[in-house]
Amino acid sequence: MIYIKNLANIMTIFRIAGTICLCFLEPLTASFFIVYFLCGLSDMLDGFIARKTGNATEMGAMLDSVADFIFLSVMLIIFIPLLPWKLWIAAWIGAIALLRLVSLYIGFVKYHTAAFLHTVLNKAAGFFLFAFPLLYLLAGMEKTAIILCAISSLAAVEELLITIKSDSLNRDIAGYLRQKTADNKNKHDIQGE
Repeated sequence: MIYIKNLANIMTIFRIAGTICLCFLEPLTASFFIVYFLCGLSDMLDGFIARKTGNATEMGAMLDSVADFIFLSVMLIIFIPLLPWKLWIAAWIGAIALLRLVSLYIGFVKYHTAAFLHTVLNKAAGFFLFAFPLLYLLAGMEKTAIILCAISSLAAVEELLITIKSDSLNRDIAGYLRQKTADNKNKHDIQGE
């Protein structure tokens, strides 16, 4: 029973270990893609399993966000020296990173914890980041960068807006428009009392 209760967190920890293993594999080889795919699969399944078994926790959500951050960092370490980067792509990625850091800083000041949010746009950005090696092989660097950076930009701006506007931390918020709808409903309910 303890195993089932912690299955999602165990999967997340294995994702962190698998991500670190990617540093020691030749990029874009069969062994790299197998470990990469298993990391992505665990990312998709851990939250689903936690919710379905009734074991979703704040610690699990934070662990998942840490695993995502480690995955992103390792992907940058692997692919920055490997791929042909144009200045505009690097500048765009830098701007996204800056937005993310500002959002994390504001969230830390407001909530006294790292405020990683699991919005729909953040999940979409994560999916396209996961698909990066395949997209790169199919579409090339520029098209892949435009797709990934556009979605990541929207996700970063949305996360910053939510962090600035919300009164309390809700890591599992669907998005900014949902936040506004919920805030307006709460204001209406309070005024109606």
